[in-house]
Amino acid sequence: MIYPSIDSLLMIVDSKYKLVHVASERSKQMITNNHYQMKEEEYVSKKPIGRSLEELEKGLIKIKE
Repeated sequence: MIYPSIDSLLMIVDSKYKLVHVASERSKQMITNNHYQMKEEEYVSKKPIGRSLEELEKGLIKIKE
């Protein structure tokens, strides 16, 4: 099973396209700046794209409209 689930993420973000855009931008920031909003051991995912989705689900990423 994928964590976090797409259904729970789509309750936060109104479209799949915006979800992909936000997650990719945040994962690029993680790679270039090596900045994470949670401790390394708190993440379930090992890759930046999964970690960015986890941050989005926990409310650590705010989306500007």
